[in-house]
Amino acid sequence: MARTMWDSSVGKKTVMAVSGVIMLLYLVAHVIGNLKIFFGAEEFNRYGHWLRTVGEPFMHYEWTLWLVRIVLLVAVVAHATSAYQLSRRDIKARPSKYVHKKPRASYATRTMRWGGVILGLFIVWHVLDLTTGTVHPGGFQEGHPYQNVVDTFSTWYGNVVYIAAMLALGLHIRHGFWSAAQTLGVGSRTRDRALKTIANVLALLLTAGFIAVPVGVMTGVVS
Repeated sequence: MARTMWDSSVGKKTVMAVSGVIMLLYLVAHVIGNLKIFFGAEEFNRYGHWLRTVGEPFMHYEWTLWLVRIVLLVAVVAHATSAYQLSRRDIKARPSKYVHKKPRASYATRTMRWGGVILGLFIVWHVLDLTTGTVHPGGFQEGHPYQNVVDTFSTWYGNVVYIAAMLALGLHIRHGFWSAAQTLGVGSRTRDRALKTIANVLALLLTAGFIAVPVGVMTGVVS
């Protein structure tokens, strides 16, 4: 039954919707945590340490954090795989491009695929920069996330990459939230306006929240 469900377009869209909701919930928690940087180095570093001790003593050091990482990794892989396969299926079903494009298609809708690729590449860079320190521009300091964030956003390319990715994320959420609602059966004619409003507000708040951090570093509010 699981195999039959996965092979169907409806199954793949459901996987995309559920994995998208999981990632959206994470992003809400993530942006709240990020904004703690405006309360100073001590507060932000304490938050970074807390992430590794959540669940203690029942959970061992970093077990909860790794559990969250594994769930997110599964969600990202499932989301990307189903999106790619649906895209390939759509291309095979329509080998020739439409002569007339839908005039009412939003910019977010037209760029969902490229936006997904941009976000995928960004995730890799983001992990290598602020989690492993592999491509970190300064001297990466384990256990000092505040200084690591300041180092990253003290470079022009760190700001460009991050802000561009967050703008792509906003567009992705704006279309993806409404699309997921339709797939999961939440959408209807009477709810469409409310769902689109929620999608727009979520996309705006998350984008603004994430971009506030590099802007804070650039303007000297965070230093």
